[in-house]
Amino acid sequence: MAMCTSLLQGAPQEWALVKRHHTEDIFGVQLCANNPYLLTKCGQLLDQEIDVDFIDLNLGCPIDLIYKSGGGCGLLRRNKVLESCIKNLSQILTIPLTVKMRTGVYSDERIAHKLAPNVRDWGVSLLTIHGRSREQRYTKMADWKYIKEVAKAAAPLPVFGNGDILSYDDYKIALENSPELAGIMIGRGALIKPWIFTEIKEQKIWDISSSERFDILKKYTNYGLEHWGSDNRGVENTRRFMLEWLSFLYRYIPVGVLEHPPQKVNERPPSYKGRDYLETLMASSSASDWIKISEMLLGPVPENFQFLPKHKANSYK
Repeated sequence: MAMCTSLLQGAPQEWALVKRHHTEDIFGVQLCANNPYLLTKCGQLLDQEIDVDFIDLNLGCPIDLIYKSGGGCGLLRRNKVLESCIKNLSQILTIPLTVKMRTGVYSDERIAHKLAPNVRDWGVSLLTIHGRSREQRYTKMADWKYIKEVAKAAAPLPVFGNGDILSYDDYKIALENSPELAGIMIGRGALIKPWIFTEIKEQKIWDISSSERFDILKKYTNYGLEHWGSDNRGVENTRRFMLEWLSFLYRYIPVGVLEHPPQKVNERPPSYKGRDYLETLMASSSASDWIKISEMLLGPVPENFQFLPKHKANSYK
C-alpha cells in the first residue's frame, strides 16, 4: 500500500514500496488517496513507469489520519467522490483495477452489499471484502456470512473474501461455505505465518522449528540489504522493517504448544517457554527481544535506538 500524495511528491521511501522484486510472479500496488485527481494522476504514473500487474484502490484503511482526510474507509461515505475515483482510474489504466473494502464504517450500518454492484458497474475487475467495519478494526471475528452476501450482490464480478485466515483449515472452511467466492485474500495471517501458503498448497499444518523461522528471517535480511543497500542507512532501514514484521511474527504459536490446533488468528496464549532459547525469544511480546533477534542478523543497534511498532491494532480478543 502506498500513499498517492507521497508518490507524486517523489518520496524515496514511498517509491521503494512499489519496487517489484524479481521473484514476484504477480505484483500489484494498492493506492490510498482521498480524491479522483490524485488517484488518476498516480495510477497513470505507475502504469507507465513501473512493472505492475494491477492497481488496487484502498477503501479499507481504518487509521484515523487517513479516514478523517476522506481516504481509506472515509471514501465509503463519499459516494459521488468514490464513483469519480473508480470511473476515472479504470478508464485511464491499461491494467486491471481492483478494490478492497470493509463492510462499512459502523458495525450496525453495513453498506458493502449496496456498493458492490456499483463498483462492478463503474469498471472494477475484482472486489475484495474484509468482513469487519472500520469501527471494529480487528477486535471482532470477520463476518463470513456477510462476505457471502456481498459476493452475491456483486455477481458476476469476482469477489475475494478476507479476514481471520491463519491455516489451511480456515481457508478450506471459508471456500466450502462460500462457493460464490472467487478466492481468498490473506493479510495478517501471512505476516504472522508467512509459510501459510505452503500449508494451503500442501493441505497440512506445518510445525515449523525456530531454526526454520530464523532461516526465513535470514532470507528477509538478505532481501532487505539488496533492496536498501548494505551501508548504515540500508542496515537500519532493513532493521526497522524487520522489527515491524516481528511485531506480527511473535503472535505465532508453535503447533506443539497448542491444545487444539490449528491456531486461530485472535487466539492469545498465556506466556510459554519454547522448545529452545530461540523459540522462547521469538514468542516474546517485548520490543527489546525483537531488537535482540535483529542484532543476531544485522549487528548491534545504534546508541539510543528505540522502536515502537506502527501497527498497534488490537488483534486479540
